[in-house]
Amino acid sequence: MPLKRCDPRAVGFVRLTVCVLSWLLCVCWAPTVVEAAGTPPAPQQKALSLQRAFLGLDKCNACVGTSICKKLLKDQIRFDWWMSPDTTLPLAEKQSFPGNLTDDSLSWRPVVLSFLSSPRLHSSSDRSICRSVGRQGPCSIEAVLRVTPRFQSLNQSHLLLPHIVKGLAPPLLRCPSQRLLDRVVRRYAEVVDVGSIQMKHFSERDKLRLLYTLAVNQQPLILQMFPGTEGWPFPRYQGSCGRLMVWASSRPLWGLYGSSRELIQRVDVAYQLLQITQGLGHNSLGFLLYYTRLEEDMFGLLDDQRVFITDASSIGVIDLEQGFPPDPPSQTGSGGDIFSCLGQGASPCLRSPPCSSVRPTQSLTLLCTALLPRLLLTERGAQPTRLPMEGEAEAGRLARDVPLLLGVCADPSQPDWRIMAAVGSLMDLLKPMRPCNPRYTYRYPECRYNQDY
Repeated sequence: MPLKRCDPRAVGFVRLTVCVLSWLLCVCWAPTVVEAAGTPPAPQQKALSLQRAFLGLDKCNACVGTSICKKLLKDQIRFDWWMSPDTTLPLAEKQSFPGNLTDDSLSWRPVVLSFLSSPRLHSSSDRSICRSVGRQGPCSIEAVLRVTPRFQSLNQSHLLLPHIVKGLAPPLLRCPSQRLLDRVVRRYAEVVDVGSIQMKHFSERDKLRLLYTLAVNQQPLILQMFPGTEGWPFPRYQGSCGRLMVWASSRPLWGLYGSSRELIQRVDVAYQLLQITQGLGHNSLGFLLYYTRLEEDMFGLLDDQRVFITDASSIGVIDLEQGFPPDPPSQTGSGGDIFSCLGQGASPCLRSPPCSSVRPTQSLTLLCTALLPRLLLTERGAQPTRLPMEGEAEAGRLARDVPLLLGVCADPSQPDWRIMAAVGSLMDLLKPMRPCNPRYTYRYPECRYNQDY
């Protein structure tokens, strides 16, 4: 018997009815089934809770931001703990660690993941915030910070004004001009609309995150204000998630020490360090960037052998165009508000020396004291490293002049003009000795035709 052709409208009605009934069954019966089976997704919820606590998202908006959280959740950023959240103890006291980032799941590039401060200091600062309102146990960090006079002043303003950041510990804010603070806001990448000096598009949450970052660690702000894409010697800022920030990775300089195979590269690194330090003090923006301290882990090498400043947390900035007002007396932990010493834990709250005490040659003196002797001199410090050169005259001049020039450069009692002259002579010595081969792609093949590269 032949089958009758079904009415399409009837078929559609049946399908719709089945779908609706199926949806109702899922909604009504799913909780009961899960409860009866006794298998709620506890491991996933536990892992998510651990990840949020590890990143500091449970403390937001007392954090850096959330601009790179999506990449973490999509598994586009990988590191040991994220792949195995049960291994929390080995990373409990680590502030930074290596990872890998991808944009297409095919090619990966190395990055550094770092907290604003160490987990120990974060915990100490959180406890001090709670104690400031009389709470001995845990409290809502965000709620306490929101009611402070400093944040209320920021929240009522469309501009980041000097009096709002007065007394904060990072050297970036030791003597800030309005032009410098405008650049902080204009380059702040944790908001949707970037480019305006006014904060009308900032939510209350955005303002608290900015103020918290300014108080704890200036690193992410320096990387945003002076990006490597514009010629500054800083790595690319990738973003943040909670209290964790991410930027491009590099190799440490200490890998060059004590290796005879790296003597030529040491010369190139020493020359780049001098060149970078000079550029920080003389640039088209009219800002003097200077070192307040100097350690070897502040710098790193990229694959093309360029030297970058990987730790910008101790970089001071002076506006050479607008200048700065007289410095207030240096404060200790007894002065200021709760924001003044965030990130310094229970240690005394120390600020950088007054900007009026910063000499034009301060960074060069620190460089010639801390790093250049390790690159150019032997362990005894008496003779420069033996470099493979064609001319014995150049080798003799290097052996004779480098210790003398470093001695002048590292002596803070010398006048600025003499220190600058010694640095110029040292760079003239090192410049023709730098290697020019395909390994140094930051200056090859241009260096074959032009000695200025």
